[in-house]
Amino acid sequence: MEESDFEGTLVLEKLAEIGKIDDFFEAIDSDDFQRAKSLMKRAGVDAETIALVLQKMNAADGEH
Repeated sequence: MEESDFEGTLVLEKLAEIGKIDDFFEAIDSDDFQRAKSLMKRAGVDAETIALVLQKMNAADGEH
């Protein structure tokens, strides 16, 4: 998964509001699902969107 997968999304907007975009992408790069989930929750991302992002992370595992 790359940053372009999220460009213009509500996820990035909310993460930007709390200053955690870089942390989020570090979590994705290291396949740290729990950290990514935690950051999205802190940013106020809804549960359905979090689940979709985690599914994309899982599907992309090993492809980055």
